[in-house]
Amino acid sequence: MTEGSQDVFTYLDEKEAGYLEELKGYLRIPSVSTDPEYKAEVLRCSEFLLGKLEAAGLAAEAIETDGNPLIYAEWTKAEGKPTVLFYGHYDVQPADPVEEWSSPPFEPTEEGDLLVCRGATDDKGQSFTHLKAVEALLETRGELPVNVKFLVEGEEEIGGHGIENFVIEDAGERLACDAVVVSDTSMFAPGQPALLYGLKGLAYMELKVTGPNRDLHSGTFGGAVANPGNALSQIIARLQDPKTGKILVPGFYDDVRPLESWEREEFAKLPFDEKAYRADLGVSELFGEEGYSTLERAWGRPTCDVNGIYGGYQGEGAKTVIPAWAGAKVSMRLVPDQDPGKIARLFSDYVQEIAPAGVEVEVSDLHGAEPVLIDIQGPIADAAMVAQEQTWGARPVRVREGGSIPIVATFAKVLNVPILLIGHGLPDDRLHAPNEKFNISQFYKGIRTIVRLLDEVGETA
Repeated sequence: MTEGSQDVFTYLDEKEAGYLEELKGYLRIPSVSTDPEYKAEVLRCSEFLLGKLEAAGLAAEAIETDGNPLIYAEWTKAEGKPTVLFYGHYDVQPADPVEEWSSPPFEPTEEGDLLVCRGATDDKGQSFTHLKAVEALLETRGELPVNVKFLVEGEEEIGGHGIENFVIEDAGERLACDAVVVSDTSMFAPGQPALLYGLKGLAYMELKVTGPNRDLHSGTFGGAVANPGNALSQIIARLQDPKTGKILVPGFYDDVRPLESWEREEFAKLPFDEKAYRADLGVSELFGEEGYSTLERAWGRPTCDVNGIYGGYQGEGAKTVIPAWAGAKVSMRLVPDQDPGKIARLFSDYVQEIAPAGVEVEVSDLHGAEPVLIDIQGPIADAAMVAQEQTWGARPVRVREGGSIPIVATFAKVLNVPILLIGHGLPDDRLHAPNEKFNISQFYKGIRTIVRLLDEVGETA
């Protein structure tokens, strides 16, 4: 710990409540990127963030893209010191189903140590720790131990095409750095920090099955025409073997890189309580590809999941119709060496092959992300582990994650620097689900972790 750090932490003790209120203001903006009806709110959220970065003492600007703006900021006055690039996203998932929330989804509500709100952990609350750590250091010392840059996007939840193009085209001096810090993941468990070295990729598809030119009376026309709802169900049923958990798309596993033996050994040593895991999820049994443990399946094996099914009558009571069409959204989480574009093509070809007669099937590739494995060796990775251990009192474990952050693979390829995936969230944060939360104590400790990280990285120069 460098001289003067304690002053920062004393300052943070005094500022915590104010920082929490600022976070609540950030969370109240419903920046849902996937729904065009929220476009104005997404833009308002970008302006809110821009103002906070400027108020913290950074030079900040909005960078226009074909979609939502990127927010860029920097403080680069630490001559001869390393540069840290902070990444985050200000867009959030839809709140649906709204009726399952215990409080309004965009009204941050304190429930003991929990702050319940959409975006609380994914990713506004976590990435806000970066901003507040930098602000606290500037307020107490008037300078930073390193140079910092911020790049925050508004399209992570829909594939991140704008930031992808920006990083590829503008990765020269503007984005030059010695490390990228991402806080959009989880710790392994309460009190047990983690440094992630692997993220899954993604191929996100949509199916639309069309039959008759209108909804039909199920009595008058039942048995005479193919039902798109039935046809969709038949297609979905043939995506995965219900006994072995294997994905049935031909060629799906051709490029899968197997888990290393050391990884399987390390995963097996982690204090994972499968019974508690089932109880938390409210399920009697777990399911997945046979031959692998729960952690191995979640972190290191590819998957295929239906994310939503729609079509036909969905209101209260009964309406006897054969729907004119039915649809589904399907995500495939990919592992190293699988290519999202190739998987999307294999999936589309297979769906067309197994589609029942009497219907037409349209398959759309909505977006994808490449899987990534990160080398977390070296002095900057060591600095991250020291910072986490100082804050949490436990040495971080090195693990993979089943989620995807599309831009991380691009950062790794283009910037060619260490990527530090340092999450402050917890596995039970309900991200993408009703009652998403972020523990307030995790928020406060996340800020302290970033302060220590910047000090430690500064000392590596």
